[in-house]
Amino acid sequence: MSVAEEMLPELIQPGDAGYVSGELIYELESRPTPQCHASTLVETPAGLVAAWFGGTREKNPDVGIWLSRNTGEGWSTPVRVASGAEGEDQEYACWNPVLFQPSEGPLLLFYKVGVSPSLWWGMLMTSSDAGKTWSAPRRLGTSSALGEGNTNLIGPVKNKPIQLADGSLLAPSSSEHRGWRVHFEISRDLGKTWEVIGPIHDATDFNAIQPSILTYPNGRMQVLCRSREKVLVQSWSEDGGQTWGPVTATMLPNPSSGTDAVTLKDGRQLVIYNHTPSRRSPLNIAVSTDGTSWRPVVTLETAAGEYSYPAIIQTKDGKVHVTYTYRRESIKHVVLDPSAFK
Repeated sequence: MSVAEEMLPELIQPGDAGYVSGELIYELESRPTPQCHASTLVETPAGLVAAWFGGTREKNPDVGIWLSRNTGEGWSTPVRVASGAEGEDQEYACWNPVLFQPSEGPLLLFYKVGVSPSLWWGMLMTSSDAGKTWSAPRRLGTSSALGEGNTNLIGPVKNKPIQLADGSLLAPSSSEHRGWRVHFEISRDLGKTWEVIGPIHDATDFNAIQPSILTYPNGRMQVLCRSREKVLVQSWSEDGGQTWGPVTATMLPNPSSGTDAVTLKDGRQLVIYNHTPSRRSPLNIAVSTDGTSWRPVVTLETAAGEYSYPAIIQTKDGKVHVTYTYRRESIKHVVLDPSAFK
């Protein structure tokens, strides 16, 4: 049974249990681009790195990938690290960066380039110095498994991959050229080559994209996905992500907007999402122990406007860090203590 919007927790404030800090990565009056969206966040040995896409407006060819670092003394001035012109004969928009730090090897920055999500392609850059400098970008390649219309590999489409016990990266992905469909892309060599798992459904019952991976004991996994059907949807795997069950509805609403999720070190699951079928506010966090019953425990935003497309991670010190689009004008970073999520 879903939770009514009026029963959600009150807006979290400084001084409340679980609230550690909150700030804009850059102030509105000094923003480097008119608009920004789709942030990603990672912990490196040198601190936090955040990235997002920014430009005059989503889809415009001047939209690039921007990045800021936080080594403990606040967020650095954002810099543009990628454009849609590298290796192309014209400039295209950049979309949906995803940062990931493998257990060994360089920091990875995935992003997409193209005129639209139905036609885009995946790109990858690497950094050996925690995001200070970056390699030249390269395309991820193609796979016939993705079907006619767009065979380009995407990599992780919005949310972070997970690293399996054998070192492989399992990237949650999706495509939009034959309906909204979820698939996975797996790499055993840190992004050099890829295999495709899926698509795991045919978009008949649910149009679903942008999965987040949650893990459970004994190789069990769950994905939570954005949908067009006004509800957050899910699928389960019992074999470490090799095969997946049907896509079904969860108890949580979704306004056809991006979400993210993370498995905590204590085994609890968190999802950050907009608890509404129709808007991109409020922005909430819900907790679960089984992936089936979810309880909203944090309300991050309630004002009118767009507070959306979040990223969520747990850092080595146990704190939970989130970033999200703040009215398309900045990226907000909030730190929470999950021990308060009772």
